[in-house]
Amino acid sequence: MSNFAQVPNLRRVVLQLGRVVATRGVIAAVALERIQACVRDHACGDWGMVCAADRAQNDRQLRAGGRILSAYAIDPSLPCSGYGANTLWIITEADRRATTALLPEEY
Repeated sequence: MSNFAQVPNLRRVVLQLGRVVATRGVIAAVALERIQACVRDHACGDWGMVCAADRAQNDRQLRAGGRILSAYAIDPSLPCSGYGANTLWIITEADRRATTALLPEEY
């Protein structure tokens, strides 16, 4: 049997993250496992709860080398609009040297 059958959610990384950091607000408000899951989704091109226009912009920025912003629910069982309460943002800079996990109010 292939070992791949035992690896859940095997996806291809499409975005180089550079140095990954989290703000104090994120560290205080979000479980480490959730931060890691959101960063993994971001790196694989799942932009989370962004609107269709922002999703298309991220796809263009992925090819052109621009800044990319993803938004995820801190608690997936609660509503998330992509900004405000219950939202975690992941931003990768255009030069791909750094990715930051932050709360919208920390921007």
